[in-house]
Amino acid sequence: MTGRVRIVFAGGGTGGHLYPGLAIARAIVRLDSGVEPYFVGAQRGIERHVLPTTEFPYVLLDLHPLYRPRVWQNWRTIRGAVASWRRVGQVFREQPTPLVVGTGGYAAGLGLAWAVAHRVPIVQQAGDVVPGITARLFSRRSVEMYLNFPEAARILRPHHPGSLIDTGAPIDPPPTPRPDRAAARARWGFPATGPRVLLVHGASQGALAINDAMRGWIERGIPDGLCIIWATGKGTYDRFKALDGAAGGRVRVRDYLAPIAEAYAAADFAITRAGAMTTSELMAWGIPPILVPLPTAAANHQETNASALAAAGAALHLPQREVSAERIDALVRSLVAEPARLAALAAGATARARPDAASTIARRILALIGRQATHS
Repeated sequence: MTGRVRIVFAGGGTGGHLYPGLAIARAIVRLDSGVEPYFVGAQRGIERHVLPTTEFPYVLLDLHPLYRPRVWQNWRTIRGAVASWRRVGQVFREQPTPLVVGTGGYAAGLGLAWAVAHRVPIVQQAGDVVPGITARLFSRRSVEMYLNFPEAARILRPHHPGSLIDTGAPIDPPPTPRPDRAAARARWGFPATGPRVLLVHGASQGALAINDAMRGWIERGIPDGLCIIWATGKGTYDRFKALDGAAGGRVRVRDYLAPIAEAYAAADFAITRAGAMTTSELMAWGIPPILVPLPTAAANHQETNASALAAAGAALHLPQREVSAERIDALVRSLVAEPARLAALAAGATARARPDAASTIARRILALIGRQATHS
């Protein structure tokens, strides 16, 4: 295939459904600058803030999720889909479009449906152990599905088993060579060697249950030989910022970590939510986490993510109902006191890592549309 072509990326709503698409799109352009990624997302999703800051063209449509507890509001979902159908068709007709990439979430459904109805091939990236309803609905129609968790293969019903590809999640991989850990710690004001560094964050919005337990733990006294980088989320930062510099300067409190690589480079282990992108980044950096799944996540997918990684020896699973200052203190002290256990968890995390997933998926997509990668 020659000339410029467009690949449509359909997905969004949350960062876990948008950022994988961006990582794949950038990997595709690095390999073949003649391909134009084009994003179709929702006006009410995170993409309304993120896509305007990227290099890619996009359209935001009046798309809504299925309102399961409030089924009477599904008229919004139907109205938005009907009104947006024609605009999706315009996107496809503006430029040759040989493939659609679905990255999940309610924002993916309409683009995938239009493609299937008009016989445009589709592929999907599935982020969680239990893929969402969109991923499951279109699994039989997908030429290939790229799995973050190989365990997801048990849930999906593909048209052919060989269409399920264990790639890992497409993320921005750690730099090569890795940042010097001593220098990274010095940038946080920590000793270059000796103490363990714990990274704590509850995704972009923060996690109040984790934050409240962290405050209680820090106030009662953290272990000697431990430093903490703690991102509270912007919404609750004012409630916890007074703890910045606590424990003799061994606690650093921030509202948000950007770029988060500066924290990853310094960290030995972490306490985080169990979203697909967060866990994939931690695995890529070889950072074993104590995972506190969000109990209200759709289909309880964070719980299954955490269980799968714990079973693989790559993480510890701490349900939110058990989160407390005392429980965190006990877990952290046990890991600090048992270097061999922490090292085994780090090795388990590294074994689950797929830092080159975005490039792997990009190459497969270019092969599907008959284009050869022009760069390594």
